[in-house]
Amino acid sequence: MRCATRVFLCFLIAIVAEASAPEGKSPTIVIGFVGGMVRHDDRTHTEVQLAEKLRRDFPSNVYVAVFENRRREGARHEILRRVGSHRKEARVILYGHSWGAAAVVTLARELERDGIAVRLSVQVDSIRKFGQDDSLIPSNVAEAVNFYQPRGMLRGRRAIRAADPERTHILGNFRIDYRGSSIQCAEYPWHARVFAKPHIQIECDPSVWNQVDALIRARL
Repeated sequence: MRCATRVFLCFLIAIVAEASAPEGKSPTIVIGFVGGMVRHDDRTHTEVQLAEKLRRDFPSNVYVAVFENRRREGARHEILRRVGSHRKEARVILYGHSWGAAAVVTLARELERDGIAVRLSVQVDSIRKFGQDDSLIPSNVAEAVNFYQPRGMLRGRRAIRAADPERTHILGNFRIDYRGSSIQCAEYPWHARVFAKPHIQIECDPSVWNQVDALIRARL
């Protein structure tokens, strides 16, 4: 019993020490990107809801923000500002849906040039923009994962691969098929539910985003 108590006390001390670490040292940053023309604060979208949960559960030691996919440069500047001189120690996690997922890979590539590592990148039904490559994960990313669905007018990137497999671990390319699914996404606009149904089903599918949430939390 005494031994178990000692172990528990050591565990508590380690948690307190980590929580009390000076601000600005080894910054942890989580950036999400919404797809299409969605606003960064539109709570209909699961990317925004996930950021809210992470802010609530990590209120002091993790910076969490959501950006429109067209505001990628703003996200990069915010990361650079918060990282400061701790580029090698920073922990950066990126996630997104649709065009936002493609923005994840493009931003990771830009951060590679900035000398900043990405701990994890998450793509959900990634749709690339013209001039972007959302399939090749740059070597500054430690781990990457891809969720996609194969049906409808908008269908996600089927596979991602590492530019340098020695440095980047692809956790998987996970295919989800919504044929016959009961997921409705009732709060989405009617035109999205009609013309891009599977593409938004993966965005509002709790089973997918619970996995994304768990992957991020495991690295925080």
